Formats: sequence, structure tokens, C-alpha cells
Amino acid sequence: MSFINIEIKAKCFHPEKVEAFLLSANARFVGLDHQKDTYFQVPTGRLKLRQGNIENTLIFYQRPNQDGPKQSDFSLSQMSDGPATEQLLAKALGIKVVVEKYRKIFFIENVKFHIDEVPGLGSFLEIEAGNRNFPDKTIEDLQEQCSFYMKEFAIEESDLVQHSYSDMLLEL
Repeated sequence: MSFINIEIKAKCFHPEKVEAFLLSANARFVGLDHQKDTYFQVPTGRLKLRQGNIENTLIFYQRPNQDGPKQSDFSLSQMSDGPATEQLLAKALGIKVVVEKYRKIFFIENVKFHIDEVPGLGSFLEIEAGNRNFPDKTIEDLQEQCSFYMKEFAIEESDLVQHSYSDMLLEL
């Protein structure tokens, strides 16, 4: 099934302040996930296998590299045997890059927040306003939500990151 997110990624200089804001706004804390994202060689878009203690999913997505809120069109499938799936896809497609991170996951309604610590890259905040469980949300609704939280967190244009962690690691 396909879904839409409007999302941003920004440098996060004070993760503890972001977490305090989310908790004071009664965000639902899902937990701390140690994630391994394995990106595979594909002709278009991105295909990654996420293996974590909370999220275990195969995700295909297409998203432009640009500053500010951007639309991400994605499809996903839950995985019960990540290592076997990784081995199969590695043989079939080849591995592009592996991203390891520690991610605190929060939700306020349909908006998902990630406070990420990526070894070698630093701390980041991601905001994803999505329609996965809220199909009545329009792209405009999602854009408004993402913009609202950007203002609440006082995210400056210079804080925005246009590339994925995979691209950032490949550039090191």
C-alpha cells in the first residue's frame, strides 16, 4: 500500500529540549529504537530494510533532495525475518550503504517525530506528517502540520538537511 509523508530533517542542537516539548505536548513515546537501515542498489528511488528493536520494515520511497518540507511517497512491508531478507536482497541487488542510528520515536496524532543520534553525523530531528493511518489528511493538511511543528521547534532554514543519512554517509 502507498502512503504520503510531508517531512523535514534538521540538525538538532538540543535534543533534550525537543524531547521535553514533546512530552509536555502529551506526545506518545514509542521508545528508543536501535536501527540498522540497509540501503540496496535500485535504479530509481530508495529501497531500505530497517531492522530495529521496534521497527522492522522493508521500505521503498521516492523523495526529492531539497531543503524544507518535502513530499515522500512510500510503500512498506513489515518484516519478520530481517537477516534473511537482508541476505536475499544483498545477493539480488547489492548493498549501497548501511546506516546505524539510535532513534527516539514520538507521535502526536498522525505526526511522527524522530530524535536521532547517528554515529559519525550527529543529532537530528525529523518531523513526518503522514496519512498512513489518517487517509482523510490532504497534502495541504500535512504541509500545514509540518510547518506548524517547524515553527514550534524554532527550526531555522540553516538547520534543515536536504539529504538522507545514507547520502551523508556516502559523502564522508
